[in-house]
Amino acid sequence: MRNILSISKQVFIYFFIILFAYAAVSKLTDFENFKVQVAQSPLLSAFATFIAYAVVIGELVIALMLCFVKSRTLGLYFFLGFMTAFTVYIYLILNYSPFVPCSCGGILEKMGWREHLWFNGVVCLVTVFIIITDSNTISSSFLNGRTV
Repeated sequence: MRNILSISKQVFIYFFIILFAYAAVSKLTDFENFKVQVAQSPLLSAFATFIAYAVVIGELVIALMLCFVKSRTLGLYFFLGFMTAFTVYIYLILNYSPFVPCSCGGILEKMGWREHLWFNGVVCLVTVFIIITDSNTISSSFLNGRTV
């Protein structure tokens, strides 16, 4: 059972790496369009250029952090932070914005805003589960005198 859990966590982490790397590259390939889409957002327009650069750089750095064991835990926390921010943004747009900007590009462009909200929520929950179970593994190894 422990082996299945370990493999599942690794598969999800690889998925997170691919998700953020793909999202960043997708935005970079049409960066001007991405900046325009961010600027069209009623919540983000004042900071569109900064946010566009920060999101792309953040996604690339987080994907890279998730690739290495030494930075993986911190990368998971940053990943969770970004995904939570994206989820809150979608929730606010859906419930409080008079205007809903166009959807994301790439793989997720086929999803509507509500589906995207659910997708992000599930990804956040999976990330929390991975962080908690990794923390338990690290804590129990430390308490038993083993190094991880």
